[in-house]
Formats: sequence, C-alpha cells, structure tokens
Amino acid sequence: MTKAETHRSIMVLGGARSGKSRRAATLAESSGLAPLLVATATAGDAEMAARIEQHRHDRGPNWTTIEEPVDLVGVLTSNGDPARILVVDCLTLWLSNLMFAGLECGPAVDSLVHAVASTKGPCIFVTNEVGQGIVPDNAMARDFRDHQGRLNQKLAAACDTVELVVAGIPLRIKP
Repeated sequence: MTKAETHRSIMVLGGARSGKSRRAATLAESSGLAPLLVATATAGDAEMAARIEQHRHDRGPNWTTIEEPVDLVGVLTSNGDPARILVVDCLTLWLSNLMFAGLECGPAVDSLVHAVASTKGPCIFVTNEVGQGIVPDNAMARDFRDHQGRLNQKLAAACDTVELVVAGIPLRIKP
C-alpha cells in the first residue's frame, strides 16, 4: 500500500498468532506515512511484558507508541492526522480492559465505531476472531466472546477495508 493507496480505515482480523500484527505493521510501513502504534496491552506479568518488548523491538525505531488501555476514542481524536497512520493493536485486549474495569462495552464500541468515521487520518485496527471455537464453559467468557463478535461486526461495517489473516496470509474480505 503506497501513500496514494492508503485506505482510510482498515480492520485486520485473525486468530491468535495468525500474523495480524505483522500484517498491520507492514501496511502502515508501506503507506509512506508516519506510523503511530496505539498499544492497548498492559504488562500484568513477566510473560506479557516480554511480549510487549518483543513487539516494540519488531517495530523498530521509526514508530511512535502511545499506550492506552481504555480511551481509544480520545487517542484517535487527538492523534488523527493525514500525515500519520495509526495502528490500534489490539481491540481484543481493549475490550477485555473495558470488561475488567467494569465499563459498559456497548456504548464504548459505539463510540469507537463513530470515531472511525470522524478520525482525521488513516487507521488500522487489529482484532481477534474469537467466535470460531467451542462455546466457552463460563458466563464471563461467553459474555466476552459475544461482545467481541459484536465489536468485530460493527467495526467491519465501519471500515473501508477488512482483511482476515490466516497462517500469516492476508485474505481481503472487504471490499
């Protein structure tokens, strides 16, 4: 994707370790715009801290990073810029952060979807497909899966482009 081909909003969807973060980074780097990562992960333990550090290393020095586990709308609003491409990685962790904070997911998702249309620059959203497995055995996990499915549906409708990454291979599913 060159600067001239930059889509306004791209959703990169896939399973765990499917290559979706790498795909989003590749799209951002090939855009010709300044890449800004909006990281939603929090380092709750040593293993997660190591994952965050590995992602930081993989991205390299050309990236700017904002760590924001909850207020994505605020970050999109204040950092959207036609000269910059924002990569939000990832919406699955953002959703779990909302749930663990006791916040209402529905209104937050609706605000995010509205922000996609009004952000002043291009954005790439990384999110997990969690609905293709077995039905979770507890109410919280089922609730999360349902919220994630609704989030993915609404975001896919709002984004110009949607790609599904399977085994490191991107498949364009919209348009």
